[in-house]
Amino acid sequence: MYAILDIETTGGKYNEEGITEIAIYKYDGHQVVDQFISLINPERDIQPFVVNLTGINSNMLRNAPKFYEVAKRIVEITEDCILVAHNAQFDYRILVTEFRRLGYEFTRETLCTVELSKNLIPNQASYSLGKLVRSLGIPVTDRHRASGDALATVKLFKMLLDKDSSKQIIQESIRLNPKRQLEPRHIDIIEDLPSVTGVYYIHKADGEIIYIGKSNNIKKRINQHFTSTNHKSKKIQLHATAVTYEATGSELVALLKESEEIKRNKPIYNRALRRTIFTHALYSFVDDQNYINLKIDKVDGRKKPITTFSNRDSAKSFMTKTVEEYNLCQKLTGIYKTKSSCFKYDIKECHGACIGEETPELYNKRVESFINKNSYKNKNMVIIDKGREIDERSAIYIENGVFKGVGFFNLNYQINNIDVLESIITPMQNNRDTQHIIQNYMRKNKRLKVIQFDKKS
Repeated sequence: MYAILDIETTGGKYNEEGITEIAIYKYDGHQVVDQFISLINPERDIQPFVVNLTGINSNMLRNAPKFYEVAKRIVEITEDCILVAHNAQFDYRILVTEFRRLGYEFTRETLCTVELSKNLIPNQASYSLGKLVRSLGIPVTDRHRASGDALATVKLFKMLLDKDSSKQIIQESIRLNPKRQLEPRHIDIIEDLPSVTGVYYIHKADGEIIYIGKSNNIKKRINQHFTSTNHKSKKIQLHATAVTYEATGSELVALLKESEEIKRNKPIYNRALRRTIFTHALYSFVDDQNYINLKIDKVDGRKKPITTFSNRDSAKSFMTKTVEEYNLCQKLTGIYKTKSSCFKYDIKECHGACIGEETPELYNKRVESFINKNSYKNKNMVIIDKGREIDERSAIYIENGVFKGVGFFNLNYQINNIDVLESIITPMQNNRDTQHIIQNYMRKNKRLKVIQFDKKS
């Protein structure tokens, strides 16, 4: 659990500043579950430059509560939380100083979104809150007011959690949270989980991830883990003390994240070296008569496939539909083995490429159209899919045929600037598994929105 906050102060000498406004959003990693926002009477003058910056003046604070009147609420809302702030060292110092004046020792673990941003979103022109969130397409209102800045920090932190592929933030949070150290009943864990699409992480008491999975219903899937009697499930049940999750909305994003993070984190109860998730591929070659032939074969790492399949049966089923859709020849697609004409020619449904009646130029145009649709080789495009919320969409970014990563954007913020797109994207590995996942998903979901763009100069 996190307490994401922002504090406005009077300015002035170091450790003599007073708080003029505070905003705290209690955040469980997915949504805000509590909040506290208040002006505070600092009982001292406000520096003129601060008045100009924030718009908060002494008249506004005359009837505001003093710090001691809100101190109990601040302690309660931040209890068992990690404090998160943009330049956390400053906000934490101010809070500790105010509590010390009351004779109370206030101690919390902290996370700084400036430091996290420099690590997870490198090469930004500026890491000031205003400039950073603007460059990332994060909407911000009431800049330099505690509530507006704290809410922008919530949205920034949510993006940083997405980008933390190694899950260090989450693992550290579990380790530090004393309530997580108790051995909870599995029913208590399941009760707190949502029935959403995403990736889930099963942890030991020290925060270590012992299993990663993907599901369209996380609550139901974890329930299966905790009730199954197979050998692996029993081992998971023995060590599981917490389950965290990352909602994705999109099944494609969940599949890609699961594949990437199993490879990256190597959890003990996932297979150490996960087998390739596809066995067969579709290849093309040009025969002696200059016709482009298509052939299903076992995966060969030395060749570049058009697309890949989980098994031979799914490959054959796909090719049968392709022959119908593109009016291709059964013989030249390997479906009908013959030395003469194919069966479809005999029933007048093939133009005769199998016996040279249709020219290679005409036939190959249809084959090339099929290849172009089913391969993203050399393409620059963004696949748009469901987001985690109604007003959000996910973006799967491919540049020059290379999968770059995934990100989320608000529907009010149009993705038409490649530099902004690259900023919101969480970089991910491009490999044969990711190519298979993307192509397989696109085959099954023909209504996906795909935006193609010109390559950057």
